[in-house]
Amino acid sequence: MIVTRRIALSTLTLLALAACSPQKQETAKGPEARTTIRFATDWRAEAEHGGFYQALATGEYAKRGLDVQIIQGGPGVNVPQLLASGAVEMGVGSNSFIVLNLAAEKAPVKAVMAPMQKDPQVLMAHPDTGVKSIADMKGRPILLADASITAFWVWLKAKYGFTDAQVRKYTFNSAPFLADKRAIQQGYVTSEPYTIEKEAGLKPAVFLLADEGYPGYAAMVLATDKLIADKPAAVQAFVEATREGWKSYLNGDPAPADALILKDNPEMRQDVLDQARAKLKSYGIVESGDAAAGGIGAMTDARWAAFFKVASEQGVYPKTLDYRGAYTLQFLPKAASAP
Repeated sequence: MIVTRRIALSTLTLLALAACSPQKQETAKGPEARTTIRFATDWRAEAEHGGFYQALATGEYAKRGLDVQIIQGGPGVNVPQLLASGAVEMGVGSNSFIVLNLAAEKAPVKAVMAPMQKDPQVLMAHPDTGVKSIADMKGRPILLADASITAFWVWLKAKYGFTDAQVRKYTFNSAPFLADKRAIQQGYVTSEPYTIEKEAGLKPAVFLLADEGYPGYAAMVLATDKLIADKPAAVQAFVEATREGWKSYLNGDPAPADALILKDNPEMRQDVLDQARAKLKSYGIVESGDAAAGGIGAMTDARWAAFFKVASEQGVYPKTLDYRGAYTLQFLPKAASAP
């Protein structure tokens, strides 16, 4: 079974990755000098990272003067800590809660773009069990990972009146879900529904939280304040190249990125990549929302304000938090920053 992207923490794995990561940044001399950017993803290589790999494979980063090294994540990788320790210069922030947590901790890191306008998070139910909407899940057992309790679960409780009594621990094993027809399970629209259907012969009913009003961005690009201050041109180049990479991966030939993904993650399969890319397109995960006016990666103050309002009203953050310190719009087209 293919293990899909998750948010999980493991100090030992984190330290091991940080120790293996090059600590010294060197660039060539002369006209061919490039700025080295070590970029950490939040999970093993997959279609959800397709735009980054496409930009690398097709030379979008290189032609803008960057030497980008993609360091793939895994179950024990904590991207914010890698950024804070200086092990990497940039990385993926999986969801908006991670970005606001950094602001709350006054970490010297900011989101500079949001490749995913919709968080791919879904809730899945067994077919033909009377669940026709998320509201129908009230009172049912819901399998959630620990990290989800302080993330999208906050929004679900506020909107649908769900209670903590419904929560069951999700250990990234679908067996408990498959064994209980009343159960609901979290997942990513690009992964779990497909793997459950292929491996268990069950086609779950799938509900994308973003299509029900969940306001969070996903897969945001994080950069250290030091990089932003010292090398803003490099950050701008990374943003522009990544925009082109996602455009090409979704609407052009994805083969260059897929080849690198399969090389980095031998457990991945081409059929999984193909269906995930198709869902990224059909659900408008990348090319919807603010991206409709501002292009791929767009963020707006209005969207961040809406997300912060939900989270702060539920007590996740103090209402006095300077949430605007979590991100910057300086590297995005002006149209992208308009409310």
